[in-house]
Amino acid sequence: MNRGVYTLALRALSPLVWLWMGRRAKRAGGQWEIFSRERFGHLPAALSPAPQPAPVWVHAVSLGETRAAQPLLQALLDRGLPVLLTHVTATGRAEGARLFQDAIARGQLHQAWLPYDFPGATRRFMAGRRPRCGLLIEREIWPNLLAAAREAGVPMALVSARFSASSLRQAGRMGSVMREALAGLDAVLTQTAEDAARLAQAGARPPVVTGNLKFDLALPDAQVRAGQAWRERLGRRVIAVASTREGEDSGFIEAIKRHAQISGTHDLPLFLLIPRHPQRFDEAARLLGDAGLPFARRSEGADPGPDTTVLLGDTLGEMAFYYAASDVAIVAGSFAPLGGQNLIEACAAGVPVIVGPHTFNFKQAAEDAIQAGAVQRAADAGQAVDAAMALAGDDARRRRGGEAARAWFGAHAGATRRTLDTLAPWLDAGPQP
Repeated sequence: MNRGVYTLALRALSPLVWLWMGRRAKRAGGQWEIFSRERFGHLPAALSPAPQPAPVWVHAVSLGETRAAQPLLQALLDRGLPVLLTHVTATGRAEGARLFQDAIARGQLHQAWLPYDFPGATRRFMAGRRPRCGLLIEREIWPNLLAAAREAGVPMALVSARFSASSLRQAGRMGSVMREALAGLDAVLTQTAEDAARLAQAGARPPVVTGNLKFDLALPDAQVRAGQAWRERLGRRVIAVASTREGEDSGFIEAIKRHAQISGTHDLPLFLLIPRHPQRFDEAARLLGDAGLPFARRSEGADPGPDTTVLLGDTLGEMAFYYAASDVAIVAGSFAPLGGQNLIEACAAGVPVIVGPHTFNFKQAAEDAIQAGAVQRAADAGQAVDAAMALAGDDARRRRGGEAARAWFGAHAGATRRTLDTLAPWLDAGPQP
């Protein structure tokens, strides 16, 4: 497939893409603005086209990538650089607004929708925004966007890149359009040597291994202190079941119910059930109600009572609070073949971690953390809850696991510095209005 065929296919399929986005927006809430002019590359009417300092453009597609990019974005802001932060999803945009509200208020950081990957839209975006460089977080490779950047003379980098075996196979199936897009990247900075080898095989120029930006994450002090104080006030052991994806909640609820039936509410830990996506909060509440488990909702504000078995974490932007309040963390997204969710954040909080069998999105990190004693693997949700219960009841083992998690996290820091060092020539120069 060449880029012309790709563009024709994209135009033909775009109504289905917009329908999917509309349905997702309806479930997830938030302002998606699917047909806004900005999604087609136009500047917002309120934005002056007058010359401004050329921004460093960072693209973080959704919630996870926005959180992953936080250390890099903060470092750019600390250098006094103007930043343009783009997203595709409303959850990503809302998280960016929450994380960088001060920079947005003073006009140093601007948010925008990434344009659809049509040639005209991407050219308008480059002409209107005029970034000095573009930094794509993790896996965002859009052929027409990269072609428009080449035409505009905007250097582009794939940063904190991860590229799985399935991504390599998919790139092979797409043919020349993906090889051309990857070859058009001016720099490729990967998380691991395996990611680098796969990207080089797919057609990228020789990548540089700079590490995973998530290891430079600084948990919000206020949330950490609040979580620790909440745990102390609660006076119970706490087990977090974090970032559950569709199809996972029922297995955890069944396992929690089994333990509740064995021990009653006496000496049973409080379980925090935290769905990954907000559109599933009500579904998780329904499952808890159907199971007959006493539960409360974090969004309602009141502390759980002594008979509460599960607190449903139905809020956004509080993961640091949840981990700081926990004795053990089960990081989900890995108990169905979905690749896993971010286990690094839990390790940063100094919490022993349990993951499932499917961690291919974090393959190297998961393997390294298991070897370091920071993480253990469980075959299914029931086994994970059993292991968490055992850890929660063994102070010495839990303490050793938490110390190993914090040490492993600290040993892998530095990706932001290495990324900035590699990109230094771009940050002080680039196309100016």
